[in-house]
Amino acid sequence: MVRTITLASLVIATLAAQPAPSGAVLYQNARLIPGDGSPAIERSALLVEGGRIVRVGSAGSVGAPAGASRVDLTGKTIMPALIGTHVHPGFQRGTTYLAANYTRDTVIEDLNRALFFGVAAVQSHGIEAGDVLYQVRADQQAGRLGGARLLVAGRGIGAPNAGPGGAIYAGIAYEITAEVDARRSVEELAGRKVDIVKIWVDDRNGRAPKLSPALYRAVIDEAHKRGLRVSAHVFYHDDAVDLVDAGVDAFAHLVRDKEMDDALVAAIVKKNVYVMGNLTTPLRPTYASRPPWLTAGDPMMSLLTGSVPLAVIERMQGYFAKRDPKAVEGARQRYGILQRSLAKLSKAGAKVVLGADTGLEDHVFGFAEQLELQAMVEAGLTPAQGIVAATSRAAEFLHLADAGALQPGKRADFLVLDANPLDDITNTRRISTVILRGAAVDRTQPVR
Repeated sequence: MVRTITLASLVIATLAAQPAPSGAVLYQNARLIPGDGSPAIERSALLVEGGRIVRVGSAGSVGAPAGASRVDLTGKTIMPALIGTHVHPGFQRGTTYLAANYTRDTVIEDLNRALFFGVAAVQSHGIEAGDVLYQVRADQQAGRLGGARLLVAGRGIGAPNAGPGGAIYAGIAYEITAEVDARRSVEELAGRKVDIVKIWVDDRNGRAPKLSPALYRAVIDEAHKRGLRVSAHVFYHDDAVDLVDAGVDAFAHLVRDKEMDDALVAAIVKKNVYVMGNLTTPLRPTYASRPPWLTAGDPMMSLLTGSVPLAVIERMQGYFAKRDPKAVEGARQRYGILQRSLAKLSKAGAKVVLGADTGLEDHVFGFAEQLELQAMVEAGLTPAQGIVAATSRAAEFLHLADAGALQPGKRADFLVLDANPLDDITNTRRISTVILRGAAVDRTQPVR
């Protein structure tokens, strides 16, 4: 006998680490976007069992085993959950942004907020003090903790005073001046089984020396010997050219002093370097007044009001209360450099992934990824390309073989949407349900 059920009956709590439902569930009649770049299935069938996808096909082509349940998703769209490749959890709590906020509870709050917005996995990117993130990762891997899946980078590596900006980050990064320091830092990170190594290369707006080519080449060489990849914070075009030649695996930001030239774009494509746009922090100052996504009635505002304290939202809105036209015009010119570079990278077939520098002040988890996806499409990606960058390619970059696409064998981590993001990418915010390991996440409780 096949039972017809509702999504509400599949709910789990975001904080809980509940086992995946054991029975088979057939989700049917939704538009299905696989996330791997293949065409959408307009009337689909998706069979899930034990938290994994078993079969995918058109409606009527996928049978349900005896005792399976059915969920009718007529009028809905389903797609893989988003994956954020560049986050910094733990520093914001309410309206405060402090080193003292960096606790297990605040990190877990960020991971749950990400999940509320439809982000199922995140890669922390080098601003990681102590053992907090390692412990959270271990608890998730042991099944003791839920939330968006966390990957860690440990302490990033840079020249003296060239690590993450801001006094609250002081003392976190490795500060290296010799090759022996570079290799010893990587050795320590490898011993802690980090998922990636982060380096800061530029002069941080003149406040510090650059990380020299000899030192970042030593980091890259040592990391690769130990089976680790290296992601570089970069600003200058010339540095990016040499980093590609040195074998860097990813850019945590686009080049920002000028538009990427054709030779650099071609080298990035040839060397399979992954690139994060990180458009949304520089996007904010390009607005002369409050943007639609911070306006009542917008689906982003619905997500924010369900997961972020009102005082934070009001401060986010207040930034746009009185903007200087000259500052806006300058920001737009600088932002245009990033947009043109991302468009060139996408057109050339570069491996663009979703990365938003999430976790900077008021750049909250989930919100940042949703806004970044919109910005990527506005820069020239198609909605389908944006979804690939935010799902299957992000999973590929993070070596998450079980995530990122609606394919047999993958984890059943997907979004049920009320509208089609292939028509309008902001429809990824019109979330009906978040499914994690085959169970609907409880999004009714505030994440604060």
